[in-house]
Amino acid sequence: MTTAATTEPTTPALASEKASQDAVIDVLRPLARLCLGQGITFTVVAEALKQIFVEEAAALHPGAPAHGMVSRISTATGLTRREVTRLSQDQPPARSMKVPVGSALFARWTTLPEYQDENGQPLVLNRAGETPSFEALAQSLSRDVHPRSLLDELARLGVVLHDPERDTVSLTRSAFVPVGDQDRMLNLLGDNVGDHLSAAVANVLQGGNRHLEQAVFADELSAESLALLYPLIMERWSELRDSMIPTLLSLIAEDRAAGRPQNQRIRIGIYTYSDATDGTTRPAAAGTSGKRKNYTKETRK
Repeated sequence: MTTAATTEPTTPALASEKASQDAVIDVLRPLARLCLGQGITFTVVAEALKQIFVEEAAALHPGAPAHGMVSRISTATGLTRREVTRLSQDQPPARSMKVPVGSALFARWTTLPEYQDENGQPLVLNRAGETPSFEALAQSLSRDVHPRSLLDELARLGVVLHDPERDTVSLTRSAFVPVGDQDRMLNLLGDNVGDHLSAAVANVLQGGNRHLEQAVFADELSAESLALLYPLIMERWSELRDSMIPTLLSLIAEDRAAGRPQNQRIRIGIYTYSDATDGTTRPAAAGTSGKRKNYTKETRK
């Protein structure tokens, strides 16, 4: 016996809600993968998510009187008033967004003209002495971190090489990626992905394009084609980085000289992601928006 399937009526509101839920699931899937890979349990994540929901809900009512705030947060989040009260009394300190000295030093070394040779390559620097030297570069960034301590840390990360006989310091890589340092890699993940997601969310919630958040995509590529793409992408990124860092440093100096409030920040990045498609036959595609799913979602009746 065959019965006809019933179809629930679809309204714009329901369609929008489903699109929002699909987007959240897409964001949570790699997060779950990260947690499982790092041994972080669901209980830990759930508690952190409750805390964040309370903080963000409170931020929706800046300057509102404390009386009734618990009820407002409870209504917005779906958490009980008891939970909201508990979480409101146990707020963790805000995470610092200050750029690490090591990555800032690397950025200046690879972009400022006084630290490059005639071919635009980073100079091999004397460890001490006047500009250009590693010591002068380190001191231009911070007086709180001793240049020798910074040198030892960058050498430990495999970013620089110190020649004790000549007392010179040279870069060993073209990008500041702290391979082998799990804490720094996780910090980079949180900073980069957090800001990228914040930009996309702000554009959706504010109904505009305040932040640049675009991508190009293509499928039906071979592994050989991907291998050809990566050098081209890195070349374009290097061009962007090398032009942006001196501009940013110049603007910071101009703001400081003019006495303007320096209370704004910006992160400029580029990303790539590739994986195997699901093997189904579909027309080859390339574009600048949208994305294709590599899995089939269960349709609930």
